[in-house]
Amino acid sequence: MRLTRREQLAATAQQVYAVLTDAGFQHAKCEATTAGGRYEVEVSEHALGHRVRTARELPADGLPDVARSFVGDTLTVVEVYDWGAPEPGGARQASVDLHVQGAPLTLKGTLRLEGDGAGSLELLDAELKATVPLVGGRIERAAAGPIDAAIGRELDLLRERLGG
Repeated sequence: MRLTRREQLAATAQQVYAVLTDAGFQHAKCEATTAGGRYEVEVSEHALGHRVRTARELPADGLPDVARSFVGDTLTVVEVYDWGAPEPGGARQASVDLHVQGAPLTLKGTLRLEGDGAGSLELLDAELKATVPLVGGRIERAAAGPIDAAIGRELDLLRERLGG
């Protein structure tokens, strides 16, 4: 199942990148989207950019019974963004790898930041995949809503951090 989002932000791509790779922002994001406050944040710099890794424990509410049989009452979502070097003009792109520990559910794709006038665009293009015969599509549809809601909450926090 393809997930795409196009968000306009009132800050430059460089400013958005600075917030997304800030450990304080990642902690705030996890606190806002985690059940019971259980999470980990790792932000590391490499030669070209940053790696941002979070692991959050979330309730498994809303998942079909077959999916809950893999994860139980809670699930641990591990999210990794590997950011590359800035392109001419300041655009940046990250590979996105999100998976649920102990469950055959992944989200893989790209997150791109690019200039747009005085602001920027954040473009997500990813594939949500549940590798369970017969019910994979049902699991994907059930997971898409909570993932989209978490992305929306993260965008709200990002806009707050950017001042609007």
